[in-house]
Amino acid sequence: MVRAPKEVMRVLWLIIDNMRQQWLLLAACFWVLFMVIVASKFITLTFKDADGYGIKQEPSKLTALAEIKLPEEKRLQATGRLLSEDALRSVLVQMDRLELLRNMCRDASLNNLSHTVLSKFVLDRIFVCDKHKILFCQTPKVGNTQWKKVLMVLNGAFPSIEQIPENVVHDPEKNGLPRLSSFSESEIQKRLNSYFKFFIVRDPFERLISAFKDKFVHNPRFEPWYKHEIAPVIIKKYRKNRTETRGLQFEDFVRYLGDPNHKWLDLQFGDHIIHWVTYVELCAPCELNYNVIGHHETLEDDAPYILKEAGIDRLVSYPIIPPGITLYNKTKVEHYFSAVAKRDIRRLYTRFEGDFKLFGYQEPEFLFK
Repeated sequence: MVRAPKEVMRVLWLIIDNMRQQWLLLAACFWVLFMVIVASKFITLTFKDADGYGIKQEPSKLTALAEIKLPEEKRLQATGRLLSEDALRSVLVQMDRLELLRNMCRDASLNNLSHTVLSKFVLDRIFVCDKHKILFCQTPKVGNTQWKKVLMVLNGAFPSIEQIPENVVHDPEKNGLPRLSSFSESEIQKRLNSYFKFFIVRDPFERLISAFKDKFVHNPRFEPWYKHEIAPVIIKKYRKNRTETRGLQFEDFVRYLGDPNHKWLDLQFGDHIIHWVTYVELCAPCELNYNVIGHHETLEDDAPYILKEAGIDRLVSYPIIPPGITLYNKTKVEHYFSAVAKRDIRRLYTRFEGDFKLFGYQEPEFLFK
């Protein structure tokens, strides 16, 4: 009679001890799962300008994680190195962008929009800095002039960015920027496999507006061929009102870009098309393993990050960005597309859908309504 309660207590203790071990195991599993999520699923940013217009990338499940103040040991676990809160946020953003790119590149439904041949056209777009082992793919109308200036200083062509004449930046004879296409096949592969590689993107439709304004409206005096040679060809082919005598209009430009048979004109225009062809055609992001993808909308954060990751942040600085210049302006986009037929806008989106999806830009549904 005396031993029975002791036996009961022993059984109860075994049960409690077993439950405690199970709870500890469950807690450990939860912590491991949390850290795996932290390392694989990260934030995307919301872009919003001072006037209330903005564009938002599709949010990941842990968007709020970027705002959490992580202690040092957790910052170390999440990234493998001890970083400040701002630096950690930049790392997570870049990891999120690269993960999205990899996923979209594997999406079979986007094959025709996400993959391209690694041709001389692509290799011509990539500038080389051998001294610091950097490859930069040029995507015009997203602030690339400033990046070319950075590389010119690093290559020793000029002592500082301030001393570089504007008309020299895009002159291949004077800017001291070799292109990847100028090397042998083995040298190209060596650089692609070991150099730091990056490029910059921007909302695809806003980039097209910038290209149209720069090349066909403002038209720098040293680039007369856009207005006098390319524009008349587009007008002749795509203007609906044959009696209209104005210069190239944005709706003419959109019809040309959205035409499934645009390539025959692209061949005629040659390398001048770099200002409006897709990022896929320019930089082959699914074929080349880029280290960083900068966004024009967050260039204030991305530029310092790129310089640091490339190991050149103590050698050169990215030029000061004027306030508001990188902000997405929905009103401007709506204004330019207001005279464009919905059918033409949809055809344009069909061509640039890969650029939207590979880099996290939302489909501009407000233009289709």
